[in-house]
Amino acid sequence: MTELPLPGADARAHSGRVVAAIRAAIDAAGGHLPFSRYMDLALYAPGLGYYAAGAAKLGAAGDFVTAPEMTPLFAAALATQVAAILEATGRREIVELGGGSGRLAAELLTALAARDALPSRYAILDVSPDLAQRQREVLAGCAATHLGRVEWIAALPEAIDGAVIANEVLDAIPAEVVARREGKWFERGVTWDATRGTLAWDERPAAPRLAALAAGRFPPGGDYTSEINPAAEALVEDVGRRLSAGAALFIDYGFPAAEYYHPQRSEGTLMCHYRHRAHDDPLSWPGLTDITAHVDFTAMAEAGERAGLEVAGFTAQAPFLVGCGILDALAATGAPESPAYIRAAGAVQKLLAPSEMGELFKVLALARSPAIAWPGFAVVDRRHRL
Repeated sequence: MTELPLPGADARAHSGRVVAAIRAAIDAAGGHLPFSRYMDLALYAPGLGYYAAGAAKLGAAGDFVTAPEMTPLFAAALATQVAAILEATGRREIVELGGGSGRLAAELLTALAARDALPSRYAILDVSPDLAQRQREVLAGCAATHLGRVEWIAALPEAIDGAVIANEVLDAIPAEVVARREGKWFERGVTWDATRGTLAWDERPAAPRLAALAAGRFPPGGDYTSEINPAAEALVEDVGRRLSAGAALFIDYGFPAAEYYHPQRSEGTLMCHYRHRAHDDPLSWPGLTDITAHVDFTAMAEAGERAGLEVAGFTAQAPFLVGCGILDALAATGAPESPAYIRAAGAVQKLLAPSEMGELFKVLALARSPAIAWPGFAVVDRRHRL
């Protein structure tokens, strides 16, 4: 296990308050809290959870860096595909799920303006009031001329006519963890270990519906543990039912089902981030640690299809960005020997390299409108692997 740095006194005190809230929830639930509920509290408990409290999450001062924080060329390339989606819609609106630092919204609006392809409005849905405030500050500083088009919403619109963007959102939706032990199905959760005075893993027999889902996805054989995310699937399906025209883009790390539930991936995909260190212990420093599960893109595609959407494309991040012109955007930053080009090239290399983000991150497009151009899938389209 990765050795984590000791938090400061204030951070430890905050984590202690989060643990107390989780312990109270464990007691109220009879001693066992399903992992999805634990993850929800650890990330989103009002005023306490990782995304609901005030500490920095993104960038050098936080725990991890997302693609928009690395370089504006990510948004510049994404704008190619988003502009094509907007062109096929009437209201030309954008809805971003989970606005992060606000950097993607600011840079995407700037890139769309350069193409004379601005949306009629840019709505950001974020469950974190703290992040929403930071998004306002970033947009006011980096894209003030477009701020009048931006609004923050508390729920999905009844109908969406345009583009839905979800960059690193599905991985943060609380997942269920299921284990198969000697042919029997168990739901993994969290309990309080009074002897050690700590949170601890706990297993209870899985509900029939959860066991049936796992039985249909896990590979045959012996003991196996992995995640299933009905909540993420429900979100994708809900987005699909509200999408009257246009398309949704889901960008995240994950796999199609055959790879997600590979026999060798027998301990699941849970991954945590703390001070730019990745580790696999979601019970460590709750409230201070980001907790994620990789995305089963086959399940997300099927959720979109249940809502009547078409799977318009599926590929890794690298070919998607290349198809959207990120290398041309890089060339436009200046001469190859210039400092600006060298800085941008380093970030683009991380976005494209198979050993970095280029292969692990995937892009799934679910469309309602048939007449959309798809430059992002012109290089490679892996729909057949879903």
